[in-house]
Amino acid sequence: MKFGIIGAGMIGHFHAKAITAMTGGELHSVFDLRAEAAEKLATEYGAKAYSDMAAFLADPELEIVTIGTPSGSHLEPSLAALNAGKHVICEKPLEVTVERIDQQIAAAKANGKTIAAVLNRRFHPGMDAFKKAADEGRFGKLTSASCYVKWYRDQAYYDSAAWRGTWALDGGGALMNQSIHTIDALIYLAGPIKSVQANTACLAHTDIEVEDIAVAIVEFENGARGVIEGSTCTWSKDGHPARVQLCGTEGSVFLADEAFELWDFMHEKPEDAEIRSTLMKGQGAGLGANDPKAINFYQHQRNFEEVVNAIKEGREPTVSANEARKPVAVIRAIYESAQNGGKKIEL
Repeated sequence: MKFGIIGAGMIGHFHAKAITAMTGGELHSVFDLRAEAAEKLATEYGAKAYSDMAAFLADPELEIVTIGTPSGSHLEPSLAALNAGKHVICEKPLEVTVERIDQQIAAAKANGKTIAAVLNRRFHPGMDAFKKAADEGRFGKLTSASCYVKWYRDQAYYDSAAWRGTWALDGGGALMNQSIHTIDALIYLAGPIKSVQANTACLAHTDIEVEDIAVAIVEFENGARGVIEGSTCTWSKDGHPARVQLCGTEGSVFLADEAFELWDFMHEKPEDAEIRSTLMKGQGAGLGANDPKAINFYQHQRNFEEVVNAIKEGREPTVSANEARKPVAVIRAIYESAQNGGKKIEL
């Protein structure tokens, strides 16, 4: 499929690398309101550059677009692309409220097109193994499920762009921007969240509207309890990995970025030895923990390939808009709880 990228910033460059490496897609065009930015990225990958959205979307060869604009400005370009008859893959969060995501879902349905999300942290061997164990019921009764994103962003990060740290365009702070993939992973592995009770604060940054630390107590539909913690004010020389931890009556697994700190089950299976020999490590440098540019594009590549395959097979992608809606709903509930003195919010 012929891809176009909307947004030629840092994320647009990751998209270009992933599209170039993927099977089933090629980079066809790039759009950015800043003509020089569009031209620079397009030239680097042999694509067409546009600074006019209507002209970009009018191209009959363009089949699918990826969107890498600021979080709170995903709705307008996604609606424009869907209404122009293009499929859409949109960066996280799909949008910053569930109401806006519902508009995207409705537009895709009305136009008979697919809208999917970038949930790239689902696409690595560690997550594949973790999900398989969860789906097979290897934890017994799940009792504890938590995630922790203890990252760091300096003041210059927030000062570097006017949209950063704003409710309107960032949609929130450490949770909505930095922690959303890990919260998605928690829901993906442990199931739906029933309720949250939360507290948020801005402790280490100035001139931003949103939180740089948040802690929530969560209750899952299956009865498990846990914690969601996200921050951008926890410094480390190499950066802490993002962690997802599940425990039950028959097993415990701790995932740190793409490798396991713990893989421990009451009932052993043959694959456990291989997992321990190939996917285990202690604390390593966190992917994106201190530097948002320090992420691997191969997860985007697998994400894009899944969407193309789903379109060709006439099915909903595993990274559908409905899936992307879930972590946004949880994060919005956490914000609601925090803004109401830690009130318990049912989802």
